[in-house]
Amino acid sequence: MILFYKNNNGLIQTENREECCWISVITPTKSDETFLLDDLQIPRAFYEDIEDIDERPRIEIENGWYLIILRVPYKSNDPKLPFNTAPLGLVFKGDIFVSICFHKVELLPDFVIYTQRKKITIQNHFDLVLKLLLSSSVWFLKYLKQINRKIKLAESNLERSIKNEELQTLFLIEKCLVFYITSLKGNDILFHRIRNIKNQKDNYDPELLEDVEIELRQAQETTVISSDILSGMMDAYASVISNNLNIIMKRLTSISIILMIPTLIASLYGMNVPNTFQNTPMGFWIVLFISFLMSIFIALLFRRKNWF
Repeated sequence: MILFYKNNNGLIQTENREECCWISVITPTKSDETFLLDDLQIPRAFYEDIEDIDERPRIEIENGWYLIILRVPYKSNDPKLPFNTAPLGLVFKGDIFVSICFHKVELLPDFVIYTQRKKITIQNHFDLVLKLLLSSSVWFLKYLKQINRKIKLAESNLERSIKNEELQTLFLIEKCLVFYITSLKGNDILFHRIRNIKNQKDNYDPELLEDVEIELRQAQETTVISSDILSGMMDAYASVISNNLNIIMKRLTSISIILMIPTLIASLYGMNVPNTFQNTPMGFWIVLFISFLMSIFIALLFRRKNWF
């Protein structure tokens, strides 16, 4: 899908391509690919690099074309990895500026609405790149809040659990956080490379640079803290689950010992040999009473030692 936006006190969508407009391409089709490669003459190598889901954040220049790839967060339909990151490619030259993403992300439409609400004017291509980088950091923080809610939900289910499902949920969340940390570090390195481009240093807005740096640092620190807390929590609850299992096994063992005593007495007096109560009319009840007393005694003993 291709969308065209013109810069008019905020990004306004237009029906057709206009001069100096932003061309946003999301999950491109074959016709979109033809438009990008044949009509706009975007280098095919750039397009293929953006298509690679594992592509790292970087900046590259070829025949006057700039390629900037940054990692942006999105919600995945994969239950094993509900939060993931995808490459967002920004390709520009002259009056052409194209963003390409092969996954549907909430960042781009939200960014457009934000520019309209705040009536933000885009100064140049690198200004748009920095604003998108800033927006990506904000969305990392938004998804981190949702991840923290999932952690709290799994934590409440873990307190008395002896199953592995909740720990597996936390493991998947920790995997998401690892992807976030890696992507944010890559974006941070990319930001410093963009900021140090010699022929663009004088064109940058100092306040925008500061905002991007602050949001990137905050997103990185928050993600690292959440990952460390989650790792410690998983270790703690793994010990809790193991301890709960040990308590259950101890109780079952105590019950087995208590039930073994009357079984042993009944086995001894049930032998086909002479015994003390063989000619006593109340012999059965005496044996039963002795078994009951000994079971009660062992149960009280275990209870006193907190084994049962």
